[in-house]
Amino acid sequence: MNKLDRQQALPLLATLPEWQHDEARGAITRELRFADFAHAFAFMTQIALAAEKRDHHPEWSNVYNRVKITLTTHDAGGLTQRDIDLARLADQVYARFEKS
Repeated sequence: MNKLDRQQALPLLATLPEWQHDEARGAITRELRFADFAHAFAFMTQIALAAEKRDHHPEWSNVYNRVKITLTTHDAGGLTQRDIDLARLADQVYARFEKS
């Protein structure tokens, strides 16, 4: 997977308004808040299963009801379409938790 250049990345990042772009690192980050630890862990489980199938794993941490996710493609040295796709999936899964 090829690293996205700035011209490729900017329009894609515009579709992910909740994500923060660290251009120097070639990564995107988002912090999510849930009702409680059980919901945060359930979210992480869903993303972990999808990430394993895609062989693309997030950097993340969990403290009680918060999950912080950082996405970058180490092999490519920065942001790739794989990161954008996993961020979109995370947003979709998170949206289901917000409604419950």
